[in-house]
Amino acid sequence: MAYANSLPPTPKQTDYARAIATKLGTAIPADVIHDRAALSGWIGEHQARLKVRSQKPRDNRATSKQVAFAERIARAKRRSVPDECFRDAGMMSAWISSNR
Repeated sequence: MAYANSLPPTPKQTDYARAIATKLGTAIPADVIHDRAALSGWIGEHQARLKVRSQKPRDNRATSKQVAFAERIARAKRRSVPDECFRDAGMMSAWISSNR
């Protein structure tokens, strides 16, 4: 129930909360949807869940800049870059450092 001194949520706040609810497949409680502070708290809680769901596993392959730099070094030193370096950015970095 909304109190007399509580403020209603802004239209943007309501739209954002509905977008989060849609993405998570959940409903916004009726007592929360009419109170700005309560809706803000609901958004904060569910926004964290949304971020966790949308995170992807980090791709640990060498970046295109690393590959280009390593290939330049390899051409200058007449060496080849080991295949495993292309699959791991850390290994590529170590190879670059040791072959500068």
